[in-house]
Amino acid sequence: MASNLNRNGAQRGSAKFDRPLKPRPRASSPLPGGSAPRRSNSAAKNDAVPGRVRVAVRLRPRNAEEEMADADFGDCVELQPELKRLKLRRNNWDSDTYEFDEVLTQSASQKRVYEVVAKPVVESVLDGYNGTVMAYGQTGTGKTFTLGQLGEGDTSSRGIMVRSMEDILADLSPDTDSVTVSYHQLYMETLQDLLNPANDNIPIVEDPRTGDVSLPGATIVEIRDQQSFLELLRIGEANRVAANTKMNTESSRSHAMLTVHIKRSVVESEDIVSSQNGDASHLIKPSKPLVRKSKLVVVDLAGSERVHKSGSEGLMLEEAKSINLSLSSLGKCINALAENSAHVPFRDSKLTRMLRDSFGGTARTSLIVTIGPSPRHRGETSSTILFGQRAMKVENMLKIKEEFDYKSLSRKLEIQLDKLIAENERQHKAFEDDIEKINLEAQCRILEVERNFANALEQEKLKCQMEYMGIVKELEQKLVLNQERHDCNADDGEGPAQSSADEVAEIKMLLETESNRRKAAEEELTHLKRQLGKYTKPEEGEDSEITKLRNLLEDEAHQKKKLEEEIIILRSQLLQANFETEQMRRCLEGGSSGSTFSATDSSTTQVRHSQFKDAANGQKSSVATLFEQVGLQKILSLLESDDANVRIHAVKVVANLAAEEANQKRIVESGGLTSLLMLLRRYEDETVRRVAAGAIANLAMNEANQELIMAEGGITLLSMAASDAEDPQTLRMVAGAIANLCGNDKILMTLRSQGGIKALLGIVRCGHPDVLSQVARGIANFAKCESRASNQGVKTGRSILIEDGALPWIVQNANNEAAPIRRHIELALCHLAQHEANAKDMISGGALWELVRISRDCSREDIRSLAHRTLSSITPFKSELRRLRVEY
Repeated sequence: MASNLNRNGAQRGSAKFDRPLKPRPRASSPLPGGSAPRRSNSAAKNDAVPGRVRVAVRLRPRNAEEEMADADFGDCVELQPELKRLKLRRNNWDSDTYEFDEVLTQSASQKRVYEVVAKPVVESVLDGYNGTVMAYGQTGTGKTFTLGQLGEGDTSSRGIMVRSMEDILADLSPDTDSVTVSYHQLYMETLQDLLNPANDNIPIVEDPRTGDVSLPGATIVEIRDQQSFLELLRIGEANRVAANTKMNTESSRSHAMLTVHIKRSVVESEDIVSSQNGDASHLIKPSKPLVRKSKLVVVDLAGSERVHKSGSEGLMLEEAKSINLSLSSLGKCINALAENSAHVPFRDSKLTRMLRDSFGGTARTSLIVTIGPSPRHRGETSSTILFGQRAMKVENMLKIKEEFDYKSLSRKLEIQLDKLIAENERQHKAFEDDIEKINLEAQCRILEVERNFANALEQEKLKCQMEYMGIVKELEQKLVLNQERHDCNADDGEGPAQSSADEVAEIKMLLETESNRRKAAEEELTHLKRQLGKYTKPEEGEDSEITKLRNLLEDEAHQKKKLEEEIIILRSQLLQANFETEQMRRCLEGGSSGSTFSATDSSTTQVRHSQFKDAANGQKSSVATLFEQVGLQKILSLLESDDANVRIHAVKVVANLAAEEANQKRIVESGGLTSLLMLLRRYEDETVRRVAAGAIANLAMNEANQELIMAEGGITLLSMAASDAEDPQTLRMVAGAIANLCGNDKILMTLRSQGGIKALLGIVRCGHPDVLSQVARGIANFAKCESRASNQGVKTGRSILIEDGALPWIVQNANNEAAPIRRHIELALCHLAQHEANAKDMISGGALWELVRISRDCSREDIRSLAHRTLSSITPFKSELRRLRVEY
């Protein structure tokens, strides 16, 4: 793994300050939920940027267990993603509506979850802010899948941790930036290192001045590529504590926290250093390098759970207590922050201490709450949703943490100085080499000129000597000839005297010519000497080149002197900056003052008995308080009040109490069921009948109450209400009550004999989708129980539904546009088709074609498979399809 292991420690010698974000060079739209605006560094101020905690909710699809257990009941959660809203059904007619920043359906992809939940936080972390992404929810709702899924087999299933690191590595520069990661788990209030299991008790240290939390001794891994990060996550997941519970086969028993530390280098603009006379110098004051340090914390909280549902025992029970205790402390802190309380109990748990910066601190926080669709866990789902609602009220003050990196600046200046010194030495060596080369070339040329001149002088000297000797010899010959002529002329008289005079004149001329020649030779010798002196001196071009090189040496010496002056200036600036930093630190330590908070006294309102009507109209007072203040017997006695308004309010209260399973037994034992049936029989007021029918429908969800309702003639009263009522809401309550009774195998025949099926079919005259949905649910429940009785041999012959004429309506609505109606009708058809006694009527009534359609096009795989098995196993269906040559 291409990473370096080291131990974290405090950094020293750097001045820290907080300021808003300087934007990265990319376009982005403003983030919702109080996102920090991206401003230029010139416009940055030292104030913090407000940012509310953003909360998204994600619904998990039904699992196989829930498909089997809740097949006949609708989901308790209804999503409206286009409105960013969800509805949580409390009972058959009432629901609560909640709004979030994002609502993600069960079909939402991992990529969309990352883009709407974590990507804004990752971008803020890359810009210099701290960020937190947290998952909260019941055990088994998909928190670890959302955050920590590696996606090795399917890259589309990668979780937030893997996708966040991809964006971080793509945005950073490996030369100037660094990314380090630590991975921990909080197990039984003990902080353990997932990368080094031997380090199983890491202390938490808080800076008393800044409040920053550090973990001395924790393992920190430097990340260079995505593969090394995936290997790190595999190691952490292998060391994380998990167990098998009734709620989840791989239940996390600890809170996992992945912390990504990012260090980015930021360079400010450079300044020109001016000289004393005001002119701009060639020296440039280097910019002060800044280091932005931010961190991304991804928290996978352990799931909240109820012990009686998870089946925890022994060590797992202690783990569940520890998990619930830390989650409870986190909830208290969020409540205190949401209510602007003067005291926030961060120190009640190690979890809240580590998340102090995420809620009410300086980090940008996104929370994703995960919920399940099953109505069996409606209480846990409601608690999770309320936790998210409170978290949306928490406001953080976002800050960027930057440091002047004086060590980096000093190191940079030293490197620059070393480069300048090395370059100067290189140039000086090259200059000396050039001078030496020029000197050698000049000496060689001078020696060659001297040698050539000496040779030429020697040749000219020899030539002059030869000419001189020739002339002397010629003169001697002429002298001998003249002497002989003189002797001859002396014998002849005057003739010789004249001849001698001519000869003397000729000799004078020869002497004069010889003198001229000698003078010319001397002049030529003088000229040659001048040329020799010229060659013995350096040439004019070489002299200028040497002069130029000497000037370059002088310039280099001057440049070196200036560089030494610049180094002195930079060192003085560094000393001055260190002095200013020390002054700033002393000023901050001496001038810090704690802020005081004034807590406003909260006033409590005492609930009076006269507010009973308001409580009945929908106020969410607890059942224990209601029983304590009014009493169940008092509420039931008000059902017989002569005052119509009191009677209406009382029946509403009973209906609300009946919606809670814990109250149903007490209501029945106190005679509440009998009172509700009396209201259904005696009063013609539409509101009383509607609410009474709804309360009976809630009680009918309990199997023990169903036989009591039948024994007291409840089905007859419900049938009478079904025939008399016209209001869709009343009919929906009546149909819901009958549909609940249809799911009991023991009372099928009694239900049919007392007119329950005909009453249910008579309600379809309303045509309202909600009413038809309850009717379809009742038919599906009845068909399922009837099919079970036939398989056990208890019942034989045609279906009661077919005998009572329900088949035409079933076939007509088998492909209804409303999904709840269509799903229940498809299920009812599959149950009816499992017995050959019904095959003839279903073939003649057109149900066979609907079964073929269901086996091909049904959206639910279990119903589609059931229809295909039925067509393949029932002989009349196979014969008819073979006759019609229909493939299925």
